Amino acid sequence: MTAVRKAVIPAAGLGTRFLPATKAQPKEMLPVLDKPAIQYVVEEAVSAGITDILIITGRGKRAISDHFDRAPELEQELAAAGKHEALANVVGLADLANIHYVRQGEPRGLGHAVSMASAFIGSEPFVVMLPDDLMVDDSALLKRMVGAFDRHGGSVIAFRDVPRAEIRAYGAADPEPELVEEGLVKLRGMVEKPDPEEAPSTLAATGRYVFTSTIFECLARVRPGKGNEIQLTDGIALLLEQEPVFGAVFDTGRFDVGKPIDHLKATVELAYDRPDLAPEFRAFLADFVKTRGLV
Repeated sequence: MTAVRKAVIPAAGLGTRFLPATKAQPKEMLPVLDKPAIQYVVEEAVSAGITDILIITGRGKRAISDHFDRAPELEQELAAAGKHEALANVVGLADLANIHYVRQGEPRGLGHAVSMASAFIGSEPFVVMLPDDLMVDDSALLKRMVGAFDRHGGSVIAFRDVPRAEIRAYGAADPEPELVEEGLVKLRGMVEKPDPEEAPSTLAATGRYVFTSTIFECLARVRPGKGNEIQLTDGIALLLEQEPVFGAVFDTGRFDVGKPIDHLKATVELAYDRPDLAPEFRAFLADFVKTRGLV
């Protein structure tokens, strides 16, 4: 079986929830602490053994390719100033992986964005990683998903258990009752954004996928829906008719940066646990809570 060595990162969204900050910069480049969100995703992919990454971009997304490119003037300035650690960080960005780009001319949904990777992927298995979901877990989930793909030979989707009232915002798994192995279920189907009382489970699809190349044939058969968009979930439904699809269930390590309040929560949680920031930041939080009379 071909090893999973390629990843696709759809990054063509408009980021309207973060306006006006995203009027002139991609939402994927908004910083979470001292790194843009998309850098976390690329580093996760590399840590899991991915060597080639395709980023699906759109209008106004040039900052993404600039970020992962060399910057000779900046490098010279850092070298002259003796800022060797900063220089290493900047140079290292260009050496993370073989990063390629293709532009999605119009926003036609996640399924359409993924379908644009067909020529890049060919007949190989590959990973799809949504940049709104940061996994800060040393790539444990992605490695587990790739391992499940290697053992069972079918596509694998990440799911986390959410409160039933929240399942209306996600694609919900319809799993077989028996586990395939610890933390892995076999899917009978998926339902996109179901009413909570009708949802087949509270397992919500969460931003990481390992697909066989058969998904491209399925996406080509999907009829556009609302807004002329092609939904990835519809492609997965067709994929289930042809080959097994599994769900990797997880419960830790995920940070949502797709909405301003969740972006703020992620920043606070990550800063709270980062060794170089934690002592001063925790002291600030304790003082803030005390002086505002919150406890």
